[in-house]
Amino acid sequence: MNMSERDQRALKLLGGALALAAIVYFWPDSGSTPEAATAASDTAVLDKQLQKHRELLMQVPDKQALLKQAQADLAVREKGLITADTAAQAQAQLFQILRRIGRAQNPPIEIRANEIGNARPLGDAYGEASVTVSFECAIEQLVNLLADLGAQPEALATNEIHIGQASAPQKIIPVRLTVAGLVPRKLIPEKKGTSF
Repeated sequence: MNMSERDQRALKLLGGALALAAIVYFWPDSGSTPEAATAASDTAVLDKQLQKHRELLMQVPDKQALLKQAQADLAVREKGLITADTAAQAQAQLFQILRRIGRAQNPPIEIRANEIGNARPLGDAYGEASVTVSFECAIEQLVNLLADLGAQPEALATNEIHIGQASAPQKIIPVRLTVAGLVPRKLIPEKKGTSF
């Protein structure tokens, strides 16, 4: 069979087109291979992770605002800490506060004796420094002194109070009062293990 040159070229182009069509037709579907399924599941996992990260990122400003609020609240509360370089200095400040409050009473209460207590840890961040004082006063003065003690800007608390018997004519009572103040933990000496 004798074909013209034009027919031969057309036949060659037709063969190439058929080969290309067969390749496209029989090419494996991307969703049906195991590799394609793995890639699709990896994409879904990555999309979920991306969504989680976006949600967390959206929460950052809220968490920063909460952190700032918590830090501000802590700063207000820590204004009541007794600031000193050592626990002994903090205890001396406690004694001065008690003397100042006693002198402000009407009539003034004179602090007669004092004992410096042991400073001890109070949680992980704070410590407690305490002093014990003795004095004599009327019961009304004691009530006023305790009220004034609670109104101080420092974080103070009454740990212990011993009230003796009142003397008959003047109704004056002997009082032994232990007051503690909140101090930073760094002022409390670390207890070392005892050796035997």
